[in-house]
Amino acid sequence: MEGKVTPALIKELRDRTAAGMLDCKKALEACECDMDKAIDWLREKGITKAAKKADRVAAEGLCSYAVNGNDVVLYELNSETDFVAQNDKFLALLDKVGTILANSSVSNTEDALKLDVNGKDLATVILEDSSVIGEKISLRNVQRLTKADNQVFGAYKHNGGNIVVVDIVEGSDVVAKDVAMHVAAMAPKYVSREEIPADVIEHEKSVILAEALNENAKAAKPKPEQIVAKMVEGRLNKELKEVCLLDQAFVKNQDQTVGEYAKANGTTVCKFVRLKVGEGIEKVVVDFAAEVAAQAGLNK
Repeated sequence: MEGKVTPALIKELRDRTAAGMLDCKKALEACECDMDKAIDWLREKGITKAAKKADRVAAEGLCSYAVNGNDVVLYELNSETDFVAQNDKFLALLDKVGTILANSSVSNTEDALKLDVNGKDLATVILEDSSVIGEKISLRNVQRLTKADNQVFGAYKHNGGNIVVVDIVEGSDVVAKDVAMHVAAMAPKYVSREEIPADVIEHEKSVILAEALNENAKAAKPKPEQIVAKMVEGRLNKELKEVCLLDQAFVKNQDQTVGEYAKANGTTVCKFVRLKVGEGIEKVVVDFAAEVAAQAGLNK
């Protein structure tokens, strides 16, 4: 995306990377205001580490899940303010939506909103409840997990639904619950390295290589090419460990990985889904002082 470098863009990049304002400005200029490319640019220059897109999340609401036999549906219901997400009418709607989804076969938000509910689609039902609640309410992140008869679900809901995790394991239901709690806390992206798409690994490797080469070029005594290659491999392995569930240090026992904990208890972790309220949503930040000043004509 091309555009003009603005203070707002600089602030967003700084918030997401902790880099200096001047470095953020240079990165945005070099990358034509493409935020993701600017983050990579800063990483390649050794100015910052990877930034999480979730850092810019600020939407309200709750996540939840509903189980029906071997199926579980996870979903997110967003509201405009956090206090509305705690009122009885919103919570009743959250439960109603869960029951409707669990008794259907939908596995995505688009199909969920088209579900027939006593002659109305679910989108209309939510809209009608929104008018009663007094805020815009929206459904998103509908996902379905299906387990085999010999598998069990593990579920964990943090802070009433700010984060919800459901996993599928073969083995202990205690391990399933522990793994769900771990996923909520540590936010892995994949169960194991085998799940990581090749293009994701190649992208990460290219960024790390550029960073290493830049460091080497600035070093008083540059390292041989083969040493740099080993450095890149080591850093890549470290990055991959941080996003893979089975490679992460278990939150309840830092001396073993999640994979080791599961294996020691005769359990295999198969899948997981983690939802966090508002993840990926940009929330408009209102400058109330500026708004008041504008309405009062102070900015003329």
